[in-house]
Parts: sequence; C-alpha cells; structure tokens
Amino acid sequence: MRQHLALLLNLWFTEYMLDLKANLPGKGILALVGAGEYLPEMEVVDTYLLHLLTEPVRVVCLPTAAGSEGQKRVQYWMDKGVEHFQRMGVKQVQALPLTHRNHAFHAPFVEQLQQANFVYLSGGKPAYLYQTLVNTPAWDAIQGVLQKGGVVAGCSAGAMIFGERVLASPAGTGTFQGFGFVQNACIIPHYDEIPRLMLESAAALLHRWLFVGIEGFTALIFTPQGRCVRGKGKVELRFAGERLPRFEQDGFW
Repeated sequence: MRQHLALLLNLWFTEYMLDLKANLPGKGILALVGAGEYLPEMEVVDTYLLHLLTEPVRVVCLPTAAGSEGQKRVQYWMDKGVEHFQRMGVKQVQALPLTHRNHAFHAPFVEQLQQANFVYLSGGKPAYLYQTLVNTPAWDAIQGVLQKGGVVAGCSAGAMIFGERVLASPAGTGTFQGFGFVQNACIIPHYDEIPRLMLESAAALLHRWLFVGIEGFTALIFTPQGRCVRGKGKVELRFAGERLPRFEQDGFW
C-alpha cells in the first residue's frame, strides 16, 4: 500500500513539475532568449514580438545586468539596444542607465518604464540584476508592462531571473530564488555553448527543478495563447537528470 501510494505521489509530482508554464501578471508576453540580444540574427524573433503589440511601440532597453561591469560596458549595451530597434523601424526606443539599486527608485526612470509596452533586459550577471530590481518601483513598472498586455524580453541573465530558481554561477555551484514567473523551473541560456561537464553539473544540482535550456539566437515565448519557440535553435527540457523533448519552431505547445 505504501509503495503504491509513493508511486502515485511520484507520478503526480513528476507530471506537475513537467508542466512548463508561466504565471504572468496580466495578458502580456514574456520572451526568454538564450543569447544574441540586439544582433541581426535576432531580428526575426523581435519582429515577431513587435507584431504582437496592438499599440504604437514604445521600447525601453535596460542594461541593468551589466551594471557591475563598468560604464563602458553599460554604454555598449545601451547603444546596441537603441541601434537594433531603430534598424527595425521602431521610432520610440530609449535605453535607461538603470545600473544600481537606487536607480530602480528614481522617479523619471520608473515613469519611462510605466510608459513602455516593450522592455528588454540584456545580459550580464543574474544575481546583480535580481538584487537591483527586486522589491522596487522599477520592477513593479516592468510587471505593469505585462499587466497591460505588453512584451517583456530577457536575454541570458535577463532570462534567468524569470525562473523559480537561478544558477548562481556558470559552474553550477548553487542557486538562488528568482522571480518565479516560469514555475518550477530554472532557465539555462547559452545552452549550445556550455561545456558538457558543466551542463551535467548544473543538471545534477537542479534535479528537483525543471531544467530549461535555451540555445543562442532562440526565444522561448509565453503568450496568452500558449508557449512557442522562435529563432535559429532549440529549447530542451530536463528533469531528474533525464532529457525530455527538444522544441523548435513548431507553433504553440
């Protein structure tokens, strides 16, 4: 009897964990990108996201995850973001130098985020990004974009923070609590670039969580209609050390 009950509980837990879903505030769109933000290869993905908006596009690019890497690097990401969306024909695009926690309380920055309907979080350090934004008016404004039906996109570190758990280092030496929009999951960007041994180490550490590997130039997108993959690569799921199906541009699933 106990063995039967244990088996049923294990099956229920496994099915629960494998149900990849996002708990988003409102009817917005969340795009998680493996790598390659603002490069020409990502134009097809960002064009798809822009076409999901029903109002004139107002993009804000945030280099926050690179805030500990110096002003030159921050400016690089700001310039890349503005140039990328301008090249795609977006007329209202700006980058905010929101690089420290006190900036996340800065009223002009918060107001500009509140007016946006497309926010893009570029890469850097996930722990720094999370600690800068958590429990701030800026983060409330980013959630407000989703509540209004807008798009929030994150690449690399900008994608990782939306999982329930976040790897603290590329070597897979620990995790910390993320924002939890993608439930029961840990987001692994650069999936096609990570050495095999590092992947296995991370998979072992995350055996109780759904491991979501996203390749470069690829986005896992959550919309009110479901989930889909756009871009050049694949998304692979793992759970309890087992590889699960890999998803490509196969529509919604």
